[in-house]
Amino acid sequence: MLKFIKHNMETIMGIEIFPIISFLIFFIFFCVLFIWVARMQKAEVNMLSALPLEDGDKENETSTNL
Repeated sequence: MLKFIKHNMETIMGIEIFPIISFLIFFIFFCVLFIWVARMQKAEVNMLSALPLEDGDKENETSTNL
């Protein structure tokens, strides 16, 4: 089955640029993500790490006030 797909891909002009473009998008995205996380302040990291452990009291208070 792969030979049918490979034959179709070989007939398209300029198809060899698409894997390069997709790799560059993938690589640049994760480089930017790494830089963003590396530059985060320690207080912000601590706040984000505590989010799953919060009780959600603020959500309960707003829903009971309705």
